Amino acid sequence: MPPIPRDADRPISPEAALRHAEPGHVSLTRALAVACLLALIVLGLAWELWLAPLREGGSWWALKVLPLAIPLAGILKNRMYTYRWVSLLVWLYFTEGVVRATSESGMSMVLALLQTLLCVVLFVACALHVRLRLKAAQKAQAALGTSS
Repeated sequence: MPPIPRDADRPISPEAALRHAEPGHVSLTRALAVACLLALIVLGLAWELWLAPLREGGSWWALKVLPLAIPLAGILKNRMYTYRWVSLLVWLYFTEGVVRATSESGMSMVLALLQTLLCVVLFVACALHVRLRLKAAQKAQAALGTSS
């Protein structure tokens, strides 16, 4: 994070302090969430177009990744609201992964298990990110309140 911009004669605003209150473990959960979201998109496309499509030559089921592409911008912009609703959206893909892992065999089963694992990791990363970020913001707010 860049240093907090500051004029010598003006105190730091609470908003500026909260924007810059991101410890390393919060950055780690953010990176993990971005990586898992991108991996789910790539996996969904590869699965339905090349690796094990429902029909020879690819499947329209590849469109299932579109809802995952929508929150990508919000996650990259680090919007708290996006992390919250991605943690709910991911359960649809978890359910598909579990159903297909238990009903299919071969490559589809392996891909379904991988999708299920990525969904769990994405959920944990989003939930931890929100929790740690709120905790860091509360600490920054408390520090501003006591230093004034």
